[in-house]
Amino acid sequence: MNSFLPRRKFLTETATGLGGIALASLLQQQNLLSAPSTPLRPAIDPAHPFAARQPHHKAAAKNVLVIFCAGACSQVDTFDYKPELIRRDGQPLPGSENLVTFQGEQGMLTKSPWKFKPRGESGKMVSDLLPELAELADEMCFIHSLTGKTNTHGPGENFMSTGNTLDGFPSMGAWTTWALGTENENLPAYVAISDPRGTPQSSVNNWGPGFLPAAFQGTEFNATKPLNNLQIPPGTSANTDRVTRDFLRRLNERHLEQFPGDSELAARISSYELAARMQLSVPQVTDLTTESKSTLKAYGADDTTNPLKAQFANNCILARRLIEQGVRFVQLFNGAYQTGGEGVSNWDGHKKIVDQYSKHGPVLDQPCAALLRDMKQRGLLEETLVVWVTEFGRMPTFQKGASGRDHNPDGFTAWMMGAGVKAPFTYGATDEFSYRAIENVASVYDLHATILHLLGLNHERLTYYYNGFERRLTDVHGHVIKDILV
Repeated sequence: MNSFLPRRKFLTETATGLGGIALASLLQQQNLLSAPSTPLRPAIDPAHPFAARQPHHKAAAKNVLVIFCAGACSQVDTFDYKPELIRRDGQPLPGSENLVTFQGEQGMLTKSPWKFKPRGESGKMVSDLLPELAELADEMCFIHSLTGKTNTHGPGENFMSTGNTLDGFPSMGAWTTWALGTENENLPAYVAISDPRGTPQSSVNNWGPGFLPAAFQGTEFNATKPLNNLQIPPGTSANTDRVTRDFLRRLNERHLEQFPGDSELAARISSYELAARMQLSVPQVTDLTTESKSTLKAYGADDTTNPLKAQFANNCILARRLIEQGVRFVQLFNGAYQTGGEGVSNWDGHKKIVDQYSKHGPVLDQPCAALLRDMKQRGLLEETLVVWVTEFGRMPTFQKGASGRDHNPDGFTAWMMGAGVKAPFTYGATDEFSYRAIENVASVYDLHATILHLLGLNHERLTYYYNGFERRLTDVHGHVIKDILV
């Protein structure tokens, strides 16, 4: 047996090997090699579960404010301008004979009852339904090609908030605060501000922890519904309350010394200590009487002719104050679940969209626009990412026999503002009627991946092992929308 390698084979394998090394080097330089797939789980001290943690890479944003219009706000009547829809108003939607959507058969193409006008230096077309927000078009990064997985409100809210249509999965804010903690030790890391009319259809699933530790669920409160049990009970002095808490702390610390490593006790102590600090911090942050009259007027919080608008304006002020205090993730809801009937308390405009949206538009418009202007003036947008979303879009047709639009998850709009995103900028497009996304089609998974990326988190490696699977916000999907990044 000849143990020597033949010369021809040696030269062949050497050339192949060197070529492989060169190829690997080129792929590495161009970032084309597959990324590591091992999980990047945060190291959490049970005694300090909300301690600030380092991101995976350099972050553009430290905080997130999500403005969620519940009920599926129509892109056709707000931000997605379609001149062909105007020209073909009253005609059938091409190729959709006998089309049946969520609630039934469709009627004819129907232009928006609100006129679109060019806004700002960019000339972005936005409708007169939201004139105050329209003035901020130059500050916004629009995604017009968003797509969902369902045309039902509850699963749609779940999908937008958690990346899954089913109940029981962690929300965006839960993933974020689990990964990053918070820089404020006296307030919750994650706050959900429900609409003055109530909670959205999917309720607490929108800010729930799912299978993540319960500590990372959102804390719900709003300006008209303060947190319960923040006051010292009648008959108990402030001094008695303080020394009682100090005594309990000493007992807990002694117990931990005897049983080191008891993570459940450490977590319980941490939650009680946060609750005690919140007794002082929450009344301060929710006390809007300290705001100037000019601020209240700018937001519309002093509008006596529209009490609902004034209440939502107070929620917007509260959202700004929470971001100002370093709360990591704030979810601000506009619209609640079917209080008073379909479309009365949210953006679900099936039957009479003009009547319904004419009430919802003013409630959202001035307060939300003032919030964005106020945050910019205070420098908060330099480190805060603002994201406007709804669970899905609506049809360019009116429903047969009605004067409103049915559900449409095949093409709708979201927009971002603030840290890390281009503005003015438009990404993606729907077809000529705003029926289907056709250009740079993006999924909700892509939106989630981009939000996490801006926070310095790798959406593919931020995982939690549960029930035999490595779970993540983006499931097995999602790509960062790099074109919109600064």
